[in-house]
Amino acid sequence: MRKLGQDALAIKRAEQSFDRKRRTVGLFGAPVLALLIFMTPIDALTLEAHKLLSIMVLVALWWITEPVPIPVTSLLGPTLAVMTGVVKADAAFAAFASPMIFLFMGGFILAKAMMLHGLDKRFSYWILSRKWVGSNPRRIFLAIGMAAALCSGWVSNTATAAMMLPICLGLLSAIKDMLAANGKEIDLSEYKYATGLMLMTAYSASIGGVLTPIGTPPNLIMLGFLDQMADVHISFFQWMEWGFIAMVIYFAIAYVVLTRLFPADVERIEGAEEFIAGRIAELGSWTRAQKNTLICFAVAVVLWVMPGFLSMALPPGDPVLKMYNRLFPEAIAAMGGALLLFLMPINFSERRFTIRWEEAKEGIEWGTLILFGGGLAMGSMMYKTGLSAWIGDLIVGSMGGSVSQVTIVAVFSVMALLLSELTSHTAATNMIGPLAITVAVSAGLSPIPVAVGIALSASLGFMLPVSTPPNAIVYATGYIPITKMLSTGVYIDIIGIGCVTIPLSIYFVTWVLG
Repeated sequence: MRKLGQDALAIKRAEQSFDRKRRTVGLFGAPVLALLIFMTPIDALTLEAHKLLSIMVLVALWWITEPVPIPVTSLLGPTLAVMTGVVKADAAFAAFASPMIFLFMGGFILAKAMMLHGLDKRFSYWILSRKWVGSNPRRIFLAIGMAAALCSGWVSNTATAAMMLPICLGLLSAIKDMLAANGKEIDLSEYKYATGLMLMTAYSASIGGVLTPIGTPPNLIMLGFLDQMADVHISFFQWMEWGFIAMVIYFAIAYVVLTRLFPADVERIEGAEEFIAGRIAELGSWTRAQKNTLICFAVAVVLWVMPGFLSMALPPGDPVLKMYNRLFPEAIAAMGGALLLFLMPINFSERRFTIRWEEAKEGIEWGTLILFGGGLAMGSMMYKTGLSAWIGDLIVGSMGGSVSQVTIVAVFSVMALLLSELTSHTAATNMIGPLAITVAVSAGLSPIPVAVGIALSASLGFMLPVSTPPNAIVYATGYIPITKMLSTGVYIDIIGIGCVTIPLSIYFVTWVLG
């Protein structure tokens, strides 16, 4: 046990040392490289595009090395673009008012209300209390993963992992007590099933994000780039068509790999059903706040998926469908459901409503919104100045002038995966997204498969604690040796990107959109 603690401490110190060096190199190296690029003559670029290229280099390297917070870097790009005369201020910051921003904001407020009033816990305990789960450790393993995956489709993966962690720890405590009663003492930090359960929680929280556009930032970022740079709009319902399939297959891969590597050594977890029943009893009966939250959430979901059902029932171009899309786009659906929370009372005589602004603003991930807006702003400026077209032609030319859909999806999906393992998957998507879409357009191919491939790949950061917040949360328990996370993550990353991401992005998406 002491040796394990010393190893963990040594690893933590090595990570801290690496982070300091990475930030120092980025802080001084990125501006120098950006200046050198600006001083290098590039005849094919206009002056504005050349300036923007230098700014992009600085922003991209600071996103990767993080010498300053990522949202700060996201604001720096548009600010420098205005100061250097690339674009005017209204054009540089227009992306921060994109409807996608408000779609995310509405989703954040709805998610906060669900967490505030315990709706997410009710759903998780409901799954765990099903008769088919019982006290079987493999089925509990499956139910924990299902609850995390389905919750993270609507609530942030970080919040989902944080919510599921106490449940997992309680179940592991029940296992330890059961074995102790039978005369077998175990150390949970060396117990295979404990490692597997922690990893299942983290991985499922990331996997579930692919289900909906609001499940994880890369989804909305790529949808925003498609809309902005290729004039292609993907509806909430369309994304869920392939997002659901991707989630199910990713989940199946993770479940099979983890149950093989970390099997349970008991047939039953005595006390598991009582533990879950006790937690459900603590929740008590449904409160007015929970009912209101469920209604508001249902309103948003119905408005999100209604266009999909209308498009199946009505002929293309039907006036009813056009009017619905004009009056209730995804952003309005999200904000409509979120704003209802402020209007539906819990106790009208005391003027208490389902959520207060002080509570709602704590759930809004302002840094993510700024990063999202900054990425859209840089992508828009790259497109308008012709920089993205120049980079796209350069990449296509380096590939011999003729590239296939498979090659483009494979190359950029792997790039997104590798970058998301080392830095924020949101920042990685912001860097790679505009380039990938431009390359696809320059090669005369549909940008949709590569956009979806990047979004799906960015959710496969399973190798390191720093790759995703859920990884960091479960790693902090001490039940996961870093070597186990690395080796397990490699398996799932390779299988996921090779057997799911690339084929699904190319063939299924192309089929859905004809």
